[in-house]
Amino acid sequence: MMKARVTVTLKNGVLDPQGQAIEGSLSSLGFGGVSGVRQGKVFDLVLDGTDEAAARTQLTGMCEKLLANTVIENYQIEISN
Repeated sequence: MMKARVTVTLKNGVLDPQGQAIEGSLSSLGFGGVSGVRQGKVFDLVLDGTDEAAARTQLTGMCEKLLANTVIENYQIEISN
C-alpha cells in the first residue's frame, strides 16, 4: 500500500475571492503583514499496490477527471510508502 497527497491550487492569475476574504479576516484579527493569500485543496489517499509509476498514472487520471479543474487549477502529487 502507498499513501498519496494531491495538492490542488489555483493557477497564477486566477482570481481567488476566498483567499482575499481570508487575508482580510487575518488582518482584522490582528495578523498584519500577510498578503497574497491563496486557498487550495488537499486530498490524502491510500492506494493498493507498490508500483509508484502506476500509482502516479492513476493519480494523474484522478486529477484530470475529478480532483482538479485543470482550466483554472494546478495539482501536485506526492507519493510515499
